[in-house]
Amino acid sequence: MSAAPLAVGVAGVGSLGFHHARHYGSLPGVRLAGIYDARPERAAEVATQLGTTAFSSYDALLGAVEALSIVTPTPDHHATGLKALRMGKHVLMEKPLAETIPQAEELVAAADQAGVVLQTGHIERFNRAIRAAAEHLDRPRYIESDRVAPFALRGSDVAVILDLMIHDLDLVLSLMKEPVKEVHASGIGVLTKSVDIATARIEFQSGAVANLTASRLARDRVRKLRVFQPTGYISLDLSAGTGEYLRLKPAARAILAVINATGKLPSFGGGSGGTPDLSSIIEELKLEAPEGDSLALELASFAGAVRGKNPVAVSGQEGLDALRLAYRVLQAMGQPQQLAS
Repeated sequence: MSAAPLAVGVAGVGSLGFHHARHYGSLPGVRLAGIYDARPERAAEVATQLGTTAFSSYDALLGAVEALSIVTPTPDHHATGLKALRMGKHVLMEKPLAETIPQAEELVAAADQAGVVLQTGHIERFNRAIRAAAEHLDRPRYIESDRVAPFALRGSDVAVILDLMIHDLDLVLSLMKEPVKEVHASGIGVLTKSVDIATARIEFQSGAVANLTASRLARDRVRKLRVFQPTGYISLDLSAGTGEYLRLKPAARAILAVINATGKLPSFGGGSGGTPDLSSIIEELKLEAPEGDSLALELASFAGAVRGKNPVAVSGQEGLDALRLAYRVLQAMGQPQQLAS
């Protein structure tokens, strides 16, 4: 006998929350039990469109679900998340996990105490380009990230580091898998009192480096990630979900091993100056992964984790780690007003 569908809900059905609810409505083994939004007219509109129930209060929604996505403004994450977790509900919290580090720590502790799943909505982990590159990643030494977008009111209540750059901070932490040693950063506010354009240099214990740029004042959207590692160079277009890998051939790795060991360039013989042709040492691989909507994959992963079918893709602790790094970036910019506790 098959298990009953997982009863899920969505708190906050703005533009992104709407898509959470839409995908839940079509996921196998999941039942969209209802939604809640602080704007009753918006909740009624979405409920009619998706054929679900619009609850009149957040408490009423919590009473009808086993798990939910919280897609409310960042300042509300702590209160809404804490109430759900303490009631034993599994939570997928949109990034950032919370507005402040102490709030995020309390959410992680509450999930642990209740024995429920707390997943952070770092959707880029499910990006097709990231999924395609996963099997080729091997000890990254240098990462470059560019993430720029046109200005939008949604997210402008926090610094661009917490709005956009935090995606890449999470990716960098997941790719490097080592402690951060130093953070250097700069940024300015243009349209808001917060930081709208920022750059950050993250140095890791091994000496590896990540350089990140984020702006919400661009004309077009750009989301690119470049990874340099001993085996070659990986270039990813996260917007398009595509990538390529310029991989050193085994012979080239042998040559570099000799150079690194002796400090001398081997003699190749033949050709102009005895230098090997680039095509003889590098091969280009197109990186591909199965098609799949990143949000749908994220929600399916969350439902699977709740059912114990797979690990939590981005745990609350990982969301906390990304938030801590985001605040180190803000602190390096001299933004004490951003460090509310």
